[in-house]
Amino acid sequence: MARGGRKYRLVIYKYMLNRWWPVTLLMALFIFLNIGVLWGTEWYFTDPAQNPLPTISSENGTVMLAIGGICLLFSLFLLFTRNGAYIQLFDDHLCLATPFLRLNVSYKRIQKSTTAQLFSLFPPNSLSSWKRDLIAPISSSTVVVIYLTSYPLPRFILRMFFSPFFFFDKTSHFVLILDDWMAFNTDLDSRRVSGKSPRKPTVSASPKARSTSELLDDLKRK
Repeated sequence: MARGGRKYRLVIYKYMLNRWWPVTLLMALFIFLNIGVLWGTEWYFTDPAQNPLPTISSENGTVMLAIGGICLLFSLFLLFTRNGAYIQLFDDHLCLATPFLRLNVSYKRIQKSTTAQLFSLFPPNSLSSWKRDLIAPISSSTVVVIYLTSYPLPRFILRMFFSPFFFFDKTSHFVLILDDWMAFNTDLDSRRVSGKSPRKPTVSASPKARSTSELLDDLKRK
């Protein structure tokens, strides 16, 4: 397998997941705390009539603990993958790796790449409040827009797994919010050019051709 180059971080996922993992973590802690308090008071007050809090059955408590465990695991997943989204360039394709989908895009699909300001692609007045708040800290960032001949997968599947900020209109493209867009642009152009440059065949003279040339030189000298 061809070795890839540098991994350019997709910073949009860092901002998105930084908003989500604290919420799911608080949900998990809230569930654990409630179960602990309810079971603790039930154990302390041996007489149910003296227990000021509602009781919870062991079955319901186990279900709640399972839900809390799922929330906790999901929080840890988001926490450790928030910096794990990146784009990496290979000799003949680029790889878009996100926490939920890994996609390879051949350079043959790329028509062109341009740069733009994030706020020009996603004007604040066209966004919902949570989207506007999400990209507010990076709205002045320069992004790379890659236009494609077609998507490797149906668009509706990509929208299920990619951030909504990968798409700004109905054309086939990706909006890339990167940690180093200048280096990425240079690297992408270099990879695409080197992949399209035909190799010049090396022509070696055969022994017969060399002997004929030497014979002509001998005749001229005579």
